[in-house]
Amino acid sequence: MLIPYDSIDTDTLYRLIESFVLREGTDYGEEEVPLEEKVNQVLEQLQEGLVVIEYSEEHESVNIIPRTDSF
Repeated sequence: MLIPYDSIDTDTLYRLIESFVLREGTDYGEEEVPLEEKVNQVLEQLQEGLVVIEYSEEHESVNIIPRTDSF
């Protein structure tokens, strides 16, 4: 089930994105990117519709996935 990012409380959304970023351990190249910047990048991707928030009832978990993977 897809959850609209703008239906989530701001603090909760930030923590969700932060958890996702820390869990993913994405490599941003030679320069270290601050956590705040990574969170803002994911938020921008949500706002642009490139990624979506998906809730899995089966696994009782929330994840951020590319929009193309949600259909």
